[in-house]
Amino acid sequence: MKIAVVEDDAQIGQFLKKGLEEAGYQIVLFDSGEQAYLEIKTSSSFDLLILDLMLPDMPGEVVLRQLRQEGHSLPIIVLSAKRSTEQKISGLELGADDYLVKPFSFSELLARVHAVLRRGNQGHQATNLNMCEISLDLLKRKVFRENIEITLQAKEFKLLEYFMRNPEKVISKTMILENIYEYAFDTQSNVVDVLVCRLRNKIDKDFSKKTIHTLRGLGYVFKCEKD
Repeated sequence: MKIAVVEDDAQIGQFLKKGLEEAGYQIVLFDSGEQAYLEIKTSSSFDLLILDLMLPDMPGEVVLRQLRQEGHSLPIIVLSAKRSTEQKISGLELGADDYLVKPFSFSELLARVHAVLRRGNQGHQATNLNMCEISLDLLKRKVFRENIEITLQAKEFKLLEYFMRNPEKVISKTMILENIYEYAFDTQSNVVDVLVCRLRNKIDKDFSKKTIHTLRGLGYVFKCEKD
């Protein structure tokens, strides 16, 4: 799942990015309220926004107000040093789904992220994916195939989620690099082949029906084999 984090304090921003990525989320970090607003208003790819209020260019309250006035239902968690009851109420009335006061513990933030995503599940991407006898729980970060739990590393989990959200579509190596690694590799690198091989060994090797199919020269297709 993809989370936008808006935080102008570089140290806090990197702390949030590192912790949330370790929890399995894809993070896009912004240090500008205006930049985040322009990106989010034209994109449907984000599942959650974590928003600092005290931003130098476009205050978080303005970002929040404008997104809600324009009809965006993206779940939003506000992070703020503003701690009075009136300030919390104001943030929630502007349309925030939750309000967390700085300083905060990361474990509490993570619990609130999980809770907000569960509440927003009906209006956003499903947090449970089921296909080809594979069950993927995005909140608990668990994978089962034929009721057997399979342990995946973070990148393997992200790749399986990407495949399951795009069944029967041709997925090129470039698409995997852009969506799983989020930065450029030499397209001649075998990093994608290695990752796909690791995932195959875990979800396909011990089962009769295969899900990840190679299209030579094109990429991969995730689909269920028929009886």
